[in-house]
Amino acid sequence: MIYVKAFLVGGLICAVVQFLLDHTKLLPGRVMVLLVITGVILGAVGVYEPLQQWAGCGASVPLSGFGYNLSKGVMEAVNDEGFIGLFKGGFRAAAAGTSAALVFSYLASLIFKPKMKK
Repeated sequence: MIYVKAFLVGGLICAVVQFLLDHTKLLPGRVMVLLVITGVILGAVGVYEPLQQWAGCGASVPLSGFGYNLSKGVMEAVNDEGFIGLFKGGFRAAAAGTSAALVFSYLASLIFKPKMKK
């Protein structure tokens, strides 16, 4: 059942993003920033954590989950370390995911030989 929940929530997020890309003049970079900010706002309001617990990877894998993860890390670091936590918390919270993305994208570039579009 967790797979169905993850598929539905992740699919809904992807469908909303695709709608924004197809029917508005928003560029992909702005839509990605919008997703991150949405995750931060929903996390601050207290909505995103229950959604992530219910849907699992369907809510944590999209960019909105990345925004929520960053904001959660900053809030925890500020509570523990004070003002300096503003600068350290986001890095600590997102380090594993960002590192994995860099390593796997590098490995993929070695395997598939990327080329510039003309």
